[in-house]
Amino acid sequence: MALIVQKYGGTSVADLDRIRNVARRVVKTFEQGNQVVVILSAMAGVTDRLIEMANNMSKNPDRRELDVLLATGEQTTAALLAMWLKSQGHPSKSLLGFQAEVKTDCAYGNARIMDVGAGQIKKLLEDNNIVVVAGFQGCDADGNITTLGRGGSDTSAVAIAAALRADRCEIYTDVDGIYTADPNVCASARKLDRISCEEMLEMASLGAKVLHLRSVEFALKHHVPVWVRSSFNEEEGTMLVNGEHDMEREVVSSVTYNKNEARITLKKVPDQPGIAAKIFGPISDSGINVDMIIQNTRAGGQTDLTFTVPKTEYARALEIERKVAEQIGAEAVYGDENIAKVSVIGVGMKSHSGVAAKMFSTLAAENINIIMISTSEIRISCVVEQKQAELAVRALHTAFGLDKEK
Repeated sequence: MALIVQKYGGTSVADLDRIRNVARRVVKTFEQGNQVVVILSAMAGVTDRLIEMANNMSKNPDRRELDVLLATGEQTTAALLAMWLKSQGHPSKSLLGFQAEVKTDCAYGNARIMDVGAGQIKKLLEDNNIVVVAGFQGCDADGNITTLGRGGSDTSAVAIAAALRADRCEIYTDVDGIYTADPNVCASARKLDRISCEEMLEMASLGAKVLHLRSVEFALKHHVPVWVRSSFNEEEGTMLVNGEHDMEREVVSSVTYNKNEARITLKKVPDQPGIAAKIFGPISDSGINVDMIIQNTRAGGQTDLTFTVPKTEYARALEIERKVAEQIGAEAVYGDENIAKVSVIGVGMKSHSGVAAKMFSTLAAENINIIMISTSEIRISCVVEQKQAELAVRALHTAFGLDKEK
């Protein structure tokens, strides 16, 4: 008997028929003699409709009350699935995030999980129940409902799997695994049988939408075995592996892109100690994540400083930096939303040279200008014009030998 955590995304529970289909999968796993915990997202589109309603009530909805509202999406699917399971004679009980003891900080709308008690889940499993948990939500130390950010049900699932020491965590979605590139952009993309947590962590942080970034962090930190599978077929999907398992790896395993990027440049900034702190301190205090940073030194004790932020935070960040520029005596502040970040990823890059040169020459051959560059041990990213991002993905996918055999 294994303890299996299954998470189903919004498209998998989009309507009552799909919830019944999920129930059949859950029952099949349960009747094979396994203990089963199910984590559910809200029905596809429900969260967006709830946000729209909130915005119709207030131009700036209170973030605590917004979390209370948004949590009802997952509460609905959890209750409906448990109802159906019980009606078919299968012992089941639904739990909300706080009942599952998902304890978070108090950052409404993007809370981080601090701990998962899971005592109630364990008791229900001992009584032979199928446990259904509303994903995406928890509660802070004061008992307030919190939500984990879009895609947070993945994180709920892996965190609960870690707390239960589950044998595996299965993430069911509308794709049948993790691909070498977005199949909607690159028709020659291949499904991967396995991928390292390191690579998946980079992919999630760089725009791949298959898994929530923090769920991969949990899997890596707590050694949770994770499978990504489709809820619409019986394909094996893709397994996340912790470590390289001594297998011969391709130099590059995937190509990703992210159009949710914007850049901000401060021109002719005084080149002196403490200036960077004055530029980025207010950005940090506002909870805005900065990604790539480039500084170009000018003659005469001045420098230009450019950085990228999520496009959703662009207007707010630009407003902050205009105030900063006045304070520090920078000449001007300007930005650009029409950019994208294209990245090549692979643990094989650790032991192979020439990846950057090949990436740059491939983009040059397609007449794609590189605006910014950043690297890690297993990733190289280039910022390019947004309109050239998809061409860049296809060119790099072919150049690094990732195209599927015809």
